[in-house]
Amino acid sequence: MRLVSLLALAAAVPALALPAYAMADDAAAVDQVVVTAGREPEKLSEVSTSMTVIDAETLKKSQAVVVSDLLSRTAGVTVTRNGGVGGSTQLRIRGAETDQTVVLIDGVKLNDPSSTGGGYNFATLLAGNINRIEVLRGSQSTLWGSQAIGGVVNMITAVPTGPLGATVSAEAGSRDTAYGNAAVSTGGDWGGFRLAGAYYTTDGVSAFGKSYGGKEKDGYRNAAISSRLDLNVTDWAAVDLRASYAATKNEFDGFPAPLFAFADSPEYGKTKELVSYAGVRLSAFDGALKNRLGYGYTQTDRDNFDPSSSVPKTFDARGTNNRFEYQGTWTINEALRATFGAETERSWFRTASPSTFDPAPKPDRHAASTDSLYLQLQAKPLAGLVLTGGVRQEDHSAFGDATVYQAGATYSPNDGVTVFRANYGEGFKAPSLYQLYSIYGDDGLKPEESESVDLGVEHSVLNGRVRAGVTWFHRDITNQIDFVSNNNPPNYGGYANFAKTETSGVELEATIEVTSALQVTANYTNMDAINRSATNNGKRLPRRPSETANLNADYDWSNGLTTGVSVQYVGESYDNATNARRLKSYALFDLRAAYPVNEQFEVFGRVENLFDKEYQTIYRYGSVGRGFFAGVRAKF
Repeated sequence: MRLVSLLALAAAVPALALPAYAMADDAAAVDQVVVTAGREPEKLSEVSTSMTVIDAETLKKSQAVVVSDLLSRTAGVTVTRNGGVGGSTQLRIRGAETDQTVVLIDGVKLNDPSSTGGGYNFATLLAGNINRIEVLRGSQSTLWGSQAIGGVVNMITAVPTGPLGATVSAEAGSRDTAYGNAAVSTGGDWGGFRLAGAYYTTDGVSAFGKSYGGKEKDGYRNAAISSRLDLNVTDWAAVDLRASYAATKNEFDGFPAPLFAFADSPEYGKTKELVSYAGVRLSAFDGALKNRLGYGYTQTDRDNFDPSSSVPKTFDARGTNNRFEYQGTWTINEALRATFGAETERSWFRTASPSTFDPAPKPDRHAASTDSLYLQLQAKPLAGLVLTGGVRQEDHSAFGDATVYQAGATYSPNDGVTVFRANYGEGFKAPSLYQLYSIYGDDGLKPEESESVDLGVEHSVLNGRVRAGVTWFHRDITNQIDFVSNNNPPNYGGYANFAKTETSGVELEATIEVTSALQVTANYTNMDAINRSATNNGKRLPRRPSETANLNADYDWSNGLTTGVSVQYVGESYDNATNARRLKSYALFDLRAAYPVNEQFEVFGRVENLFDKEYQTIYRYGSVGRGFFAGVRAKF
């Protein structure tokens, strides 16, 4: 039996101790309203899937700058990064591949069709404009379609309300890092408007790990702007407009001549991301029937450069998504609700890789389209019992049809104090355009498929001051697409539906209000992510730690000062499929504080990686050491 770290025990103790208080309190717990699980607002206690909510207050207290750093402290979520901030960033939910996660901003799907797996790179995403994050764990393709094998991450921006006002935040710190963001917003019965902008810069650390000889710093720059307009035309019609744009530059290390081994190099990449959405919301029958018609467009441009080469531009790619969707929600009566919809999407990509051998290659261009229908029913046949069931039919221009199902139940005998959850979900991921049509591709690939099961219980005591839950999960993935090497020229391999994986584990979460001033949250995940393919069968999947644990404590002082400490533990993992390279476990400690000078101004500061721990999430790549940061927030 695996030894559990002391930190993991600390995170688990509150949840394990809970049954002793099972009869201590019958008061209803505070019930959050969430929107991602059913694509409509509903109580968290009525959601059958495992879910974590990061609200605005948590975001503010954490002083998070990079969204992926915050998500890495969530139960069941792990993050790997190619070096420091701005390096290619992979997020895995319960061990699923990074491109097996649906990523949303205000419900708009993000992914890059020009990338190898068609997934989303979290490297460019800053937290300044995010007001709330909802993380769904487990296969969710019934409502969210392709890629929702591991789960869903939905980032929600602030709803503009109140009189015209502005917020400004600026900070600076170690490694010549500076970050500023500002927003102006207003709202009322007519709707609301918000305009926000941000800029981040850092000299960074060497992507090539310093313990291996990395000395050259690899910096990062990010400039972003976003806007949101909500317009209530009548009491039954509204218009929603969203747009965001980010331009980034990240320096990275490669494989320079003459050794062509991983080392310091002057290479850098530029990325431009556009996300836009326009929609209309219509209601009828006194709000019993809600309709939404929307169009979303995303575009990602990526260019890589090597100044030391006679052909400086080494990579040129663009990926676009055009998506039309209709969603309807019909509240038939208090006990029955139907959510249904239709979607059509066209993905397109263009890539080229200039080199000294071929300075002007012909770009590779391909597209694929998807049409889908979905239906989910929610029923409340008895007090405290909520049942859900859903189906989705998808038609893809390359592989044909795919059908997935979902069934779940929640039961609370005491108005949300105790909640029992059970859920079965299916997921799928369409082959990416690169996997279908590149020189390594196969246009006969089938979709990746998954089946997942969750069983959990959550309980609160002391009028909700202590709340904890435990969830057991299991997921099987078949037809997973992987690169298979062979001895056949000219490519010596290609993509195939070769891999199978099996993942199971336990997640523990707890929130404790020790006093009115002291709040503690903790989570612990124990997971076995196993390769079930013919090759490396029984080996652990690479870069999936078997244990993770997080502990956060925040104290609100009587003079307005807030202080906090965070501890993150990541257990050992392997960097390769054969389990020949081991990545050591590590623990990171952060401190933070904030003080309101007056009603308009607040000063804050933090220390990241307090003990300057050197660690690796990917073999031979560097990590960010100790950093000191201070800043000011203002609102007008």
